[in-house]
Amino acid sequence: MQSRVVIRPVSAADSAELIAANLASIAVHEPWVYPCRDSAGFQAYLSRSDGERSIGFIARERDSGRIVGVVNLNEIVRGLFQSAYLGYYGMIGWQGHGLMREAVGLAVAHGFEQQGLHRLEANIQPGNAPSRELVKRLGFRQEGYSPRYLKIGGEWRDHERWAILSEDWTGPPG
Repeated sequence: MQSRVVIRPVSAADSAELIAANLASIAVHEPWVYPCRDSAGFQAYLSRSDGERSIGFIARERDSGRIVGVVNLNEIVRGLFQSAYLGYYGMIGWQGHGLMREAVGLAVAHGFEQQGLHRLEANIQPGNAPSRELVKRLGFRQEGYSPRYLKIGGEWRDHERWAILSEDWTGPPG
């Protein structure tokens, strides 16, 4: 079965649509994530997504081409580590359809198959049940708990550490 979403690296052409989608989705993003909401924020995100240390993917519904979410492989470390952090968020109106699970699955597959990574880690706030459920369904396992781990929305927040190894990956859903 063909995936209902496609992912591709963020580009300058995504600016206006991504900013608009992020602004429309504030109610579902906060307090979990605070993505770019203006041109300066988008340019900073685009600059960070250099394809070496960070890859930012825009996830779009295959049929309509509309943005359903964003998936990032951040802080890619090579050498003996071959690891990255996985971050993602969906847009309002697309929740509950499994599209972000497909998008994250495609990004995980890219990390393991195209980037040659060995390990991906997702750090999730304990109260974010949909995000925790998404990684569980993809085969991630909880490895630990980190108090006051990441500063999000101006506050240090606790996170659960979820990870998957390349040899445990069974492939994207679909």
